[in-house]
Amino acid sequence: MPTEVTATPAPPEPLVVDVEGAAALLGISQSHLFQLQRSGKFGPRGLKLGRSRRFLVAELRAWCEAGAPSAAVWRPKGGRQ
Repeated sequence: MPTEVTATPAPPEPLVVDVEGAAALLGISQSHLFQLQRSGKFGPRGLKLGRSRRFLVAELRAWCEAGAPSAAVWRPKGGRQ
């Protein structure tokens, strides 16, 4: 009698990622991400959780889908989009 193979559900996708995870998700190096932030070309601001910065995965995806606009366009007048 054949045994049934049950599929293990995939772990849920994280809601936030650290700088390393954000860079990996975007396919760039961490140093390039920092360079984009310094030059004002990286739109997502991220969240400060304790002493570390985290980025919302949904915001990173939305930013890419919007064409990766500069910080000035992505978050006008300091507001979160």
